[in-house]
Amino acid sequence: MIDLRLLRTDPDRVRASQRARGADVDLVDALLSADERRRSSGLRFDQLRAEQKQLGKLIPKAAGEEKVTLLTRASELSTAVKAAHAEQDTAADEAEQLLRRLGNLVHPEVPVGGEDDFTVLETVGEPRDFGAEGFTPRDHLELGQLLGAIDVERAAKVSGARFYYLTGIGALLELALVNAAIAQATAAGFTPMLTPALVKSQAMEGTGFLGQAADDVYHLQDDDLYLVGTSEVALAAYHMDEIVDADRLPLRYAGFSPCFRREAGSYGKDTRGIFRVHQFDKVEMFSFVAPEEAEAEHRRLLEWEKEWLTGLGLHFQVIDVASGDLGASAARKFDCEAWIPTQGKFRELTSASNCDEFQARRLSVRMRGKGQDGGVRPLATLNGTLCAVPRTIVALLENHQQADGSVRVPEVLRPYLGGREVLEPVAR
Repeated sequence: MIDLRLLRTDPDRVRASQRARGADVDLVDALLSADERRRSSGLRFDQLRAEQKQLGKLIPKAAGEEKVTLLTRASELSTAVKAAHAEQDTAADEAEQLLRRLGNLVHPEVPVGGEDDFTVLETVGEPRDFGAEGFTPRDHLELGQLLGAIDVERAAKVSGARFYYLTGIGALLELALVNAAIAQATAAGFTPMLTPALVKSQAMEGTGFLGQAADDVYHLQDDDLYLVGTSEVALAAYHMDEIVDADRLPLRYAGFSPCFRREAGSYGKDTRGIFRVHQFDKVEMFSFVAPEEAEAEHRRLLEWEKEWLTGLGLHFQVIDVASGDLGASAARKFDCEAWIPTQGKFRELTSASNCDEFQARRLSVRMRGKGQDGGVRPLATLNGTLCAVPRTIVALLENHQQADGSVRVPEVLRPYLGGREVLEPVAR
């Protein structure tokens, strides 16, 4: 959540942020009103309570009509104190609920607009000219079937649409990707983590996934647990309700977990193959840093993602995601989109988001500064995809395919595939 003090001193900035997101601007004034009621009822409660305590000292010393008068006033004060306390609680609860509905403040450099209004920051590599090589590229599903690597037909029989089996070399390719990604992250100083796939509502809500993204979340009603759509949730909540000493920062974790997404609203999109699915595995980078380090850490996460994609030999572009496509928690987000030859366009493979203090405030993750002026304050959280497995497999198969249906293995993955340089089609 944002800092209420900022809302009070600069509400126009918050209104502008909501407007840029395409979110409810009236929420700002409703929150200001609830906050004012909370503060005024709190002040009234304090005044009445002080008078009540003072009266409590006078009553034992009084007698006669004076005592009757004081007792009458004491009864009136008791009723008024209860009413002020109830009003304060109601206003505080309303303010808290409204505050949690506000998105993070959009970074001033973020392009304003919807999904298609991003800014391209950089393009890496060149697309292959398959025409010059004398063949038409196959899509990832056809290649996956030739390699004996992907089976969506049996997955549909077992689980329904948007599920898949990785078989044979497909399963080995996932394991190679995960191990290579964890190796890169570990070398960069991240602590590898295997995280829970089921979390409590505090973790899911605290990271901002029960607001505008709630329709995409799987909820186990009988247990009141949620299936994570990314290990970001479990990693962000790892230090929930804790105070971290500043000299321990930055804390960097690389989480591996299954991810579950309902893909609500995606009817008809990416129905072929494994690009958009309900369950997949992912390696996620997550950082806890001092707020003043957040922007620099954001750039570092992006550089690690670029290093990964470059090592895989992919042609990709880096975009500054537009304000209306950020998600509630992110102040700014960079996506790396890989070129998919058979689609003739770039598609998202990784995202790096700077959430500033937004998630930390909701999860009560704070830092204790150094020295006499240290104090305790919220820290900043950031997250970055390193390897979303199925989409990465899509990009690898399509970009490194050869005319006979085989696929070249990028050098970075070969040690994790027994030295294989080429994935060969299986005998029919």
